[in-house]
Amino acid sequence: MIQFHHVFMTYQHEFKALRDIDLNIERGEFVMITGPSGAGKSTLIRLISREILPTRGQIIIFEQNIAKLKPRQLPLYRRRIGVVFQDFRLLYDRTASENVALTLRILGHGGRTMTREVNQALGRVGLQKKKNQKPWHLSGGEMQRVVLARAIVHDPPLLLADEPTGNLDFATGWEMMQLLKQVTDTGTTVICTTHNLNFIQKMRKRTLFLDKGILRGERNRVHGA
Repeated sequence: MIQFHHVFMTYQHEFKALRDIDLNIERGEFVMITGPSGAGKSTLIRLISREILPTRGQIIIFEQNIAKLKPRQLPLYRRRIGVVFQDFRLLYDRTASENVALTLRILGHGGRTMTREVNQALGRVGLQKKKNQKPWHLSGGEMQRVVLARAIVHDPPLLLADEPTGNLDFATGWEMMQLLKQVTDTGTTVICTTHNLNFIQKMRKRTLFLDKGILRGERNRVHGA
């Protein structure tokens, strides 16, 4: 589903964020990416979401070289991806339901179908009873659940979570990791960056170790993946 072939990413001032990355991620995998600050974790996520292009190498996702996507093809590509941000990026003057519905409105959905899909997404993250609350009245963990509901409401085949537990305490963060695991149970591929080694040990999922832009190794890879 996702293939990196000798991918390099160099920013201005010749800072090498990624160096010669070869990587294959299968459909339905839960992959964790860890490493110190500046290791290249967020750069990897930004490449997959096609926010940036690699300096060298090829990235094949959904059987297409994403560097060759034309501007008119980008919206369709990104509709197949859900993103969970560490800093929430919610609209604080809208309710939880309205924040989740925003994804569907952008995709052109409306009416009773949209209402049903929003309620289902909030139910999956345990927030149906707070669907009419605005973010100001929610805890950090609840806001992150709204972000997750917004990311999965359109059932994307790929979910990117960039440090989704970074602003949460351990117990709340662990709940979020379990919700992400449930997303993969429906067949969605999940890629999650984290600094938290406790979560990595407890999840026992395939883990990639980045350091100074180099893929140093991995563990718990499923046989055949």
